[in-house]
Amino acid sequence: MAQQAHVRQRRRGEELEAALLEAAWQELVEVGFARLTMESVAARAKTGVAVLYRRWPNKNDLVLAAIRYYGETRPVEIPDTGSLRGDMIALLGNATNARIGFVTIIGAAFSGLLADTDLTPGQVREQILADRPLWTDQIFARAHERGEIDLERIPPVILTMPFDLMRHDMLMTYQSIPAERVLAIVDELFMPLVAAHRPK
Repeated sequence: MAQQAHVRQRRRGEELEAALLEAAWQELVEVGFARLTMESVAARAKTGVAVLYRRWPNKNDLVLAAIRYYGETRPVEIPDTGSLRGDMIALLGNATNARIGFVTIIGAAFSGLLADTDLTPGQVREQILADRPLWTDQIFARAHERGEIDLERIPPVILTMPFDLMRHDMLMTYQSIPAERVLAIVDELFMPLVAAHRPK
């Protein structure tokens, strides 16, 4: 009877997959990409390795899924300050503080992923983000409604530039971006480019 109750309480479906991905992320954090194995993740998740292989055919796919899972389950707070400038300053500040540990782990994992696969860093990033909504979707939509930005005219590269710079800085230093650097990105680069693409 007790054995039947234990069987009924087994993790299944989304609950099981979340437990596996959380175990994979924790293993990546603690031992790194090179020492992570399907067996070590299974042991951490207290399940059999066959359970992993039924979902992910190899370590690389599992690590990519774990990174994606981490980003989806630990979202950055989206600010609403009433202005595009205020939102961008707050969002970059929130992101750099919340994501510095994440970026450090990803930076270390990238070298292993790139060595094991034919993927480029850009392709790895695309697989991690996939169809996930961007942090800025809400911010830019509100700014468009207020007339602060024209989403039909502004080049997409301008919208991604602040985050590309933030990602570059964190990957180069493995440190949070100083507040003065955030202000410089927004006030000296982003906002002037936004203004240049507003309707005359």
